[in-house]
Amino acid sequence: MTYFEYVPIIIAALITSVFLVIMTPLAHFLGLVDVPSYRKKHSEIVPLTGGFAMFMGVVFASLAADVVFKNNPMFLTAAAMIVLLGMLDDRFDLSAKGRLICQFIVAGIMVGIADNYILNLGNIFGFGDVHLPLLGYFFTMICVVGVINAFNMIDGIDGLAGGMSIIVLISVVVLLMTNGASTSLIAPLTIIAVLVPFLAFNLSIKGFKGNKIFMGDAGSMFIGLAIVWLLVEHTNSSEASIRPITAVWLIGLPLMDMAAIMFRRARKGQSMLKADRQHLHNIFMRAGLTQFQSLLGLLFIGSLFAIVAVLSELYAVPETIMFYGFIVLQVIYTAIIMHIWKILRFVRRLGLL
Repeated sequence: MTYFEYVPIIIAALITSVFLVIMTPLAHFLGLVDVPSYRKKHSEIVPLTGGFAMFMGVVFASLAADVVFKNNPMFLTAAAMIVLLGMLDDRFDLSAKGRLICQFIVAGIMVGIADNYILNLGNIFGFGDVHLPLLGYFFTMICVVGVINAFNMIDGIDGLAGGMSIIVLISVVVLLMTNGASTSLIAPLTIIAVLVPFLAFNLSIKGFKGNKIFMGDAGSMFIGLAIVWLLVEHTNSSEASIRPITAVWLIGLPLMDMAAIMFRRARKGQSMLKADRQHLHNIFMRAGLTQFQSLLGLLFIGSLFAIVAVLSELYAVPETIMFYGFIVLQVIYTAIIMHIWKILRFVRRLGLL
């Protein structure tokens, strides 16, 4: 990367920092705040404007360099819609069905207008490459909505969604560099650049204490959209740098947690989109870990998924092994989540907790 290619990255971080500060008083005026409740671990009213600030950072960076994202105007259009949806949800608590419809519209922009969709799943079954002609449009839309909601659902404790996103994006940067696609680094580095100042406020790092900000649904859905946009782009372009199954492993923990929780809700006859306190971070904390310990533990697990993904790509581990390995791990994970409270009681009786 040349000196000038770093400019949009620096602009993204600076603009995000500015908006994080100036949006705080506006958040209270607009009602974009998170009020403590039985489901919340914080004790004060916290602004929910981190997502908007990060989005503005990407917008200004895109104006500085029109190569930040493939089909730049379409990405910004889709991102603006998802951020607006998130802000409305943060303010008015929209219905799950309404959110889902809007998310599919955003996915339609990515697939139908930006022409960024999955064409080939690779040799995941062991019988040759799985090509998706027309089915690829619908499959990609489902994947986009799934990833957006996966990152939305994992945003439960300070630093988790942002930290997990940085792990994924750093892994993407590593894979792009090792595959000689250094010209594509600006986009993931720009998203990292907007996440760093947000995490400084969100985690109250020294110098930022007293200014806690949440990314809100606007932020988690925006980050989810940005990540899935990049992953699809780099797994199915003419010069693909990442195999599709590798992309799945990169975001494996959010996907597994979402799938397991939705399966558990369905088994109980509940809405699969209904919010609850059964996510992995909730389980960690109910097991006796502090919020910070839970954060470190989950980021460590997320890092293991990313390491497996990167190494499998670098050493060309057969896609079949990676696919069936992921399926087996998902089944085991879901079985554990289904019986997690019994497991925790048993572990406590053994004196291990």
